[in-house]
Amino acid sequence: MPANFKYIFGPIQSRRLGVSLGINYLPPKSCNFDCLYCECGPTDKRLSVVTSFVGHQEITAELDQFLSTAPTLDYITFSGSGEPTLYRDIDKIIHFLKANYPQYKVALITNGTLLQDNALLAKIADCDLIIPSLDAASEKVFLKINRPNNGLHLSHIVLGLKNLEAQFKGKIWLELFFMKGINDHPQEILAFRNILKTLHPDKIQLNSIDRHPAYQVGGELSYAELVAISELLDLPNIEIINKREN
Repeated sequence: MPANFKYIFGPIQSRRLGVSLGINYLPPKSCNFDCLYCECGPTDKRLSVVTSFVGHQEITAELDQFLSTAPTLDYITFSGSGEPTLYRDIDKIIHFLKANYPQYKVALITNGTLLQDNALLAKIADCDLIIPSLDAASEKVFLKINRPNNGLHLSHIVLGLKNLEAQFKGKIWLELFFMKGINDHPQEILAFRNILKTLHPDKIQLNSIDRHPAYQVGGELSYAELVAISELLDLPNIEIINKREN
């Protein structure tokens, strides 16, 4: 990809999404979380409200320039250096893609903090796939691993996931991210199971650290440890994303 693109990156070979073209309009790093494991590093810009970082026309111009060459892609993915749903005009980009390049599937990777907002759900309704995350099943662990902005609680995430399931017509793959010694003990896993029994995502994906994390706390779980967690959860549609035999 030419180096002059500012808001799109790749295509990359994704473990979950195949060949994926990324969209990243966020200044590094802009989020309402400061997760221990984030590969983008510590959060520099803590955001609490939806805002506009750049005009959506600049982003769609780059997309148009690249997609007009008819690349082979499995997904176009909203991700990058922060929480994508904090961008006010995400709907305009999705509409542009669906109106002009309907042959491509659109995915959104999100921390789920804003999914209680019906206005946001209307904006992202035309996505083909949404991948929210759930990293904790207790408030204590949620505060430790996700380090959220003041006022955000685990209950907001769970209610947002239920709201998404009730309204979204596309696919939902729920990611559970595990760190050794942080959220992998049996009591937390059983609490995860109780929450997950109230949800109905198309997939539950278990993941762990694969790249350099923001903070040197905890550690990566092995494939065998993730298998053991999946057996303890004992729920359908579980798959393990991190498959390295470490």
